[in-house]
Amino acid sequence: MSRVYDDERLAGVYQGGNEMPDESLRDWTHLIGSFAGRSSPAVVEIGAGTGMFCSAMARWLNPSRVVGVDASVPMLTQAQRFNSHPAVQYLAGTAEAVPTRSNLFDLALLSRVIHHLPDRVPVARELARILQPSGAAVIRTTFREQLDALVYDYWPRLRELDEQRFPSQSEMIEDFAAAGFTVRTVTSFARPVTASLRDYHARMTSQPQSKFTQLTAAEFRDGLRRLKADAQDEPTTCPVPVTERYDVAVLAPS
Repeated sequence: MSRVYDDERLAGVYQGGNEMPDESLRDWTHLIGSFAGRSSPAVVEIGAGTGMFCSAMARWLNPSRVVGVDASVPMLTQAQRFNSHPAVQYLAGTAEAVPTRSNLFDLALLSRVIHHLPDRVPVARELARILQPSGAAVIRTTFREQLDALVYDYWPRLRELDEQRFPSQSEMIEDFAAAGFTVRTVTSFARPVTASLRDYHARMTSQPQSKFTQLTAAEFRDGLRRLKADAQDEPTTCPVPVTERYDVAVLAPS
């Protein structure tokens, strides 16, 4: 996983810059939980960040346990601050070396993290180790051929850069197949992340995603200026929620 997540500044703004309304988070959590295969599942999130999904799964899935794993100590510090929960345990670890015993989990979630893991076969093998034979890995991402986030409208160079680092659907499935996984389903899901373009602009001012570190200061300012202009043109009486769509691939160890 990219060591950019050791950046304490990024960890400090990540929660506020990536949270979503409770209704959207609940919908996402129910979708993810539907792939667990049994009630009260044991769940692990790889690349848990500030723990948004860990605490959400603890709240809405009635899990037997939730473990959040991340390689970034600053991120885990923020997870304890914002998303502590009695059912959640946060651990320092990597996707290639998860610090738990084998065959422990019914569900493994990797949300917006697979593009930070260019060597995916060892990751898939580690997921096969920690999952129950009846378990599933849920990959929440955007495949290279479907990069469609609003952020690209204002910072088009980010699309060019993400086309180089995000895997295609076929590449990711091939890597997981090499570790013995089969595809259960691939779907798409979208939910609002902010109530208006003004709120989205306010969120982006903190550069809350690692991809912004790839831009020059001038590139970032130019995109933010154009976003601000569009946000100011939005009617305050009828703001339009900003929606983000993600691809969801569900894979099962065979």
